[in-house]
Amino acid sequence: MKIPTKVFLTSDTIRVLDERARRTRRQKSEIVRAAVEAYLSPDSAEAGEAALSRRLDRMSRQLDRLERDVTISNEAIGLFVKTWLKVTPAMSAVEDRAASAKGQERYAAFVDLLARRISEGRLLRGEVLADIGIDHT
Repeated sequence: MKIPTKVFLTSDTIRVLDERARRTRRQKSEIVRAAVEAYLSPDSAEAGEAALSRRLDRMSRQLDRLERDVTISNEAIGLFVKTWLKVTPAMSAVEDRAASAKGQERYAAFVDLLARRISEGRLLRGEVLADIGIDHT
């Protein structure tokens, strides 16, 4: 049994409702009835909560991977700097100028290699994790 009901909607809502009814070739009352039933359905809240829970779980896993990646990066950089400081001898002023020029060349080559690897999707993170036997997906 259908009972007529009067509701007040904003003009923006009416425009959207009219457009949806026209596009889907459905009556406005049918669309409004389905929306009200979905809103009042006890499953609606549970479905929304389940969807939110799934999304939060996915975000938690993403944050865990991000934390792992940052930790690996920090450790790699720290170990590199520590080793470099141990093995690099002090230089004279003349040697320093020559090393600076060579360093600029090497840095340009490094940036090119880095850009190429990133554009190809080859990340050191994946190689490191594969080397130590951890799934990096």
